[in-house]
Amino acid sequence: MKELVFIENGKAVTDSLTVAEVFGKDHDKVVRDIGVQLAKLETAGEMEFSTANFVGSTYDSRGKQYVKWDMTEEAFTLIAMSYTTPEAMKFKVKFIQEFKRMRETLNTILSPSYMIEDPIKRAQKWIEEQTEKKMLEQQVAESKPKVTYYDEILKSTGVVTITQIAKDYGMSGQKLNDLLHDNGVQYKQSGQWLLYHKYQDRGYTKSETQSYRRSSGETGTKLHTKWTQKGRLFIYNLLSKLDIEPLMDREQKKEA
Repeated sequence: MKELVFIENGKAVTDSLTVAEVFGKDHDKVVRDIGVQLAKLETAGEMEFSTANFVGSTYDSRGKQYVKWDMTEEAFTLIAMSYTTPEAMKFKVKFIQEFKRMRETLNTILSPSYMIEDPIKRAQKWIEEQTEKKMLEQQVAESKPKVTYYDEILKSTGVVTITQIAKDYGMSGQKLNDLLHDNGVQYKQSGQWLLYHKYQDRGYTKSETQSYRRSSGETGTKLHTKWTQKGRLFIYNLLSKLDIEPLMDREQKKEA
């Protein structure tokens, strides 16, 4: 399962996309539920609560912009009140546990013992450390798959970037990255795309870290990921389910 709670601007939050996925609801329905509660808060004169606990933004899906909401624990609790099935109660408990864990994490990284005086720098330092840790986890996981004859054939054809794969479909690399994110394949952390854990050890990618110099003079690391032919086939199968065909297949249909 994807991360239920994450840190955004120094706060522990979840978002409407995550709530919709976990509770098995259409995202439009969750957005409507949030709209209803925001209207009630406005009527009750609680706009300060709304502003502090709900943050709206947009995301791209298949070239269109859609609304999504980040929510604090208080906001999530308000929205999830009406989700009362036994299965929904289990999910609510998981969310509450994750909010508690993330609060404890924030308390740790914002405490004076974290060795950095500026709390914003402490938070940024923690995020960078977690990103580098996840980058390493992905590289370790990529080395785990057993090599089969099928894998050997795929390896012999080399690796490609996400932009190269995207061109096969007549789209940008950013759009394809967003599609993979929307379908639970990868997530973005500190500006870098990382595979969710269940996909890291399937031989879909080959990654390496590259060092760069930050404006502060410190050395940072960035993950440079390319997709194997096995990964390319995985993307093809995924996009096929979404009725997205490569340009070559579309041309062949026109000629037939």
